[in-house]
Amino acid sequence: MAKKTLRDLLVEELRDLYHADKQLLKAFPRLAKGATAEEVRKLCEEGVDYTEERIRRLEQAFETLGMPARGKTCHAMAGLIEEAMETLDEDFSDTVRDAALLANIQRISHYGIAGYGTICAYAKAIGEDDVAGRLAKSLEEKKDADEEMTELAKSEINPRALHAAEDEESARVDRAAAGDKPRRRKKRGG
Repeated sequence: MAKKTLRDLLVEELRDLYHADKQLLKAFPRLAKGATAEEVRKLCEEGVDYTEERIRRLEQAFETLGMPARGKTCHAMAGLIEEAMETLDEDFSDTVRDAALLANIQRISHYGIAGYGTICAYAKAIGEDDVAGRLAKSLEEKKDADEEMTELAKSEINPRALHAAEDEESARVDRAAAGDKPRRRKKRGG
């Protein structure tokens, strides 16, 4: 049996990313519904358009390589999406859920940065400059999105979550100072 070449590995990685982006395309609308911060919701909604464009680029790369555009199950993306969906079910305040959701989306983006960086390097190495150039656009978009998410987290989302927690703690302290103590149930003798 012939050993696989770097071109074969490129095709495998393309298939992985193709399936990953197809999964993400389905997940973004559900994640958008779970976001309460307009910025996070908008990020998910815009993510659909960017993901559709990345899928088109991947399909063009397959065509350039003379291969059918088909995916290979991407278990990593499935796990990342599952974690994001679990965040929606957690008992977080809205602002904390938005912070957690943004972190999940950023982890998903990091997977894309790694994947697109890898396939660009493989394509360049085997002389597929057209494929490398086309997919470099997706890589740059992923990197730009990562920077935007970091800035959004630092400047807006995380401070809101922090202030909401401080407000909740302050209200608890105020209630305790006012004499509103949790009621204890009386034990019945037996």
